[in-house]
Amino acid sequence: MKKNLIIHVQGRVQGVFFRLAAKELALSLGLAGVARNEPDGGVSVEVEGETGPLERFVEWCRHGPEQSTVKSLDIRDGEVRGLRDFIIR
Repeated sequence: MKKNLIIHVQGRVQGVFFRLAAKELALSLGLAGVARNEPDGGVSVEVEGETGPLERFVEWCRHGPEQSTVKSLDIRDGEVRGLRDFIIR
């Protein structure tokens, strides 16, 4: 069953390739979505796909790429929109 999650990541997550690493992982897991930097210094990721891969993606978001320092995650259920690619904004 497909699911859509909206994840807001706080910490040292801008300027450390968080969005690019998120895209690479998402695509390798068969997920689609959008990642963007937010004015508050965080990164928002909307990600969509099957439950198992989504759980692995969320677990990765808890630490991010090597250069990042994740302090918190806010995860909400979104509406499945039929996303087909992963876009960095």
